[in-house]
Amino acid sequence: MTATAPREGELWSRCAGCASLLYRKRLRRNLDVCPECGEHARLAAPERLRQLVDPESFTPLPDRAAEVDPIEFVDVLSYPHRLSAARAGTGLAEAVVCGTATIGRHPCALAVMDFRFLGGSLGAAVGELITLAAERALEDAVPLVLVTASGGARMQEGALSLMQMATVSQAIAALREAGLLTVSVLTDPTYGGVAASFATNTDLVLAESGARMGFAGPRVIRQVTGRELPEGFQTAAFLLRHGQVDMVVPRHALRGRLVALLAAARAGRRPASRPAVPRQEPAPAARPAALVAPPVVDAAPADAWETVRLARHPGRPTTLDYLDTAFEGFVELHGDRLGGDCPAVVGGLARLDGRHLMVIGHQKGHTTGELVARNFGMASPAGHRKALRLMRLAARLGLPVVTLVDTPGADPGVAAEEQGQAAAIAENILSLSMLPTPVVAVITGEGGSGGALALAVADRVLMLQHAVYSVISPEGCAAILWPDRGAAPQAARALRLTAPDLCRLGVVDDLVPEPVPAAHHDPEATARALREAVLAHLLPLLDVPPATLVRRRRQRFRRFGAARAGARAGAR
Repeated sequence: MTATAPREGELWSRCAGCASLLYRKRLRRNLDVCPECGEHARLAAPERLRQLVDPESFTPLPDRAAEVDPIEFVDVLSYPHRLSAARAGTGLAEAVVCGTATIGRHPCALAVMDFRFLGGSLGAAVGELITLAAERALEDAVPLVLVTASGGARMQEGALSLMQMATVSQAIAALREAGLLTVSVLTDPTYGGVAASFATNTDLVLAESGARMGFAGPRVIRQVTGRELPEGFQTAAFLLRHGQVDMVVPRHALRGRLVALLAAARAGRRPASRPAVPRQEPAPAARPAALVAPPVVDAAPADAWETVRLARHPGRPTTLDYLDTAFEGFVELHGDRLGGDCPAVVGGLARLDGRHLMVIGHQKGHTTGELVARNFGMASPAGHRKALRLMRLAARLGLPVVTLVDTPGADPGVAAEEQGQAAAIAENILSLSMLPTPVVAVITGEGGSGGALALAVADRVLMLQHAVYSVISPEGCAAILWPDRGAAPQAARALRLTAPDLCRLGVVDDLVPEPVPAAHHDPEATARALREAVLAHLLPLLDVPPATLVRRRRQRFRRFGAARAGARAGAR
C-alpha cells in the first residue's frame, strides 16, 4: 500500500515501499517520493495544488456545497458525526478542493480530490463542487483538470451518491461539445464510481506513477472470484499495458506534462473558431424544488431486507421474459464489434404497441445453469460496449430506447479489469447524457451500483415495486461499516434502496405495481403493468425535439447536487 505523506512537524518518515527511514525535509524536496525506491506517497489536496499550479494563482470557487444527510444514514456512527470528524482531521470542508488557477501561465479550472476525507468518496457535495468546477471551465472557455483519489461513491448517501456519476459526467459532456480539453490525473487510489465516471471519460487520462485504478477493488475481486491477482494488477503500468491510460507520469514530471498539454489545447483554440459557450442552466439552489413532481407512493412500506430478497428471487421475470410478453417482434442483435458478445446483456429491435424501438437489458436466468451462463447478469466491458453500440444505432435510426435493469453490479473479475471495465461504464454514462433520442429505464430487479447506472441515465426512470436500487449491496455496506458481518438487513434499511424510498428522493420517477405478493407469482400481470408504465412515460417523449430531450435529461440529473439533496432532507 502506498504511504500517506508525513504530517508537518515530523522530522523522519519511513517509506512504505522499502522501509527506509527518510529525513522529512529531504522527502519534501523530492515531492514526497522516496529517493531510495521511488515510492510515491499520497498527497493531501492542498499539497497537490502547491506542486501543480503557478504560485499564488489558485482561487477557490466561491460556491460552497450545502451540507446534506439525504437518507439519515446511521451505522455504528451517524453520518454527520463522520463528516465532522473528517473535517476536523483534514481541515477541509469536503473531499475535493475546486477552483481556478494557471499551470505554466495557462488558465484552467481544477478539482483535486483528497483521500483523507472519508476515503475521497463521491457524495452529493463532492459531485456538486466538481460539476461547478466544470461549469466554470465552460463559462471561462478553459480546460478542466481533475486529480482523482477516491475509494468510490459515498454509501452513506445511498443512491443519491450513485447519481453523482451521471451529474459530473454530463458536465464533462458539455465541455466535450464545446471543444474544451478535459484531463484527469489518476492518483493512488482511484476506484469504484469515480473510476467508472469522470476519472476515465475525460479526453486525456494520465496516471501518476504508483497509482492504482479499477472499478472493483482487489479485495472484492478476490472474494468474488477466489483467485489470486496477477503481479502489478491495477497499477499504473498495468493500466498503460492494457490501453486504459494515455501515459504514466512520475510526480516530478507531472506539472511539466500538464503544461505541455494545456499549451497544445490553447494553441488549437483560435479565437475565430471558438464556439459560443452555451448558456448554463441555473444552479440547483435557484431552481424550483423539483423539475417533475415525485409520484404519490401508496404502496405499503415493506421491510427493506425482505424487498432485497424478493428482488433477487430466481423466479422473478427476466429481460428475455419481458421481451417475450410485454414487447413484440424482438430481434436480438449481438456483439460489441470489438471482439466480444457478453451474455449478461441482451438487446435488439422490438415493438411496443406497434411502435418500433430498441430494448436493452441485463439477463440473469432462473436456473443455476442459466445464471452461471449469463454471469448472474453482471456485464463485462463487452456487454457495456454492446449496449452502447445499440443505443447509438437507435439514435441514428430515430428510435427510442428502453432499458431493463437487473444486475447485482458490473463484472468484478480480473479479465473485466484488464479490458477496461471502469472506462466502459464511464463511456455509457457519458454517452447517455448526450443521446438524442428518448430513453426510458426500468429497474426490474436489482439495480446494483455503476453496473445499473450504465443503463439508467434516462429521461424517465421507473422501478418495479419490489425492485431495489443502491450504490452498494447491503452485504458490502455491512462488511465495511458494521463490525458484525450479519448486519446486512440493518444496512439494507439504512441505504433507503426500495422503490418507495427512491420515489420520495426523486431518483425514480414512478413505481410500477407488482401482483401480490410479488412479480414471480404472476409474471404475465407484471409484464402488463410494465408495458403500461413504459408506454405512459414514453409516449409524451416521442414529440420532444432531440435538443430539448438532452437538455431536460441533463436537468434531471443536475438536480441531484448538494443543494437539491439538502432541500429534500430539510423537507422530511
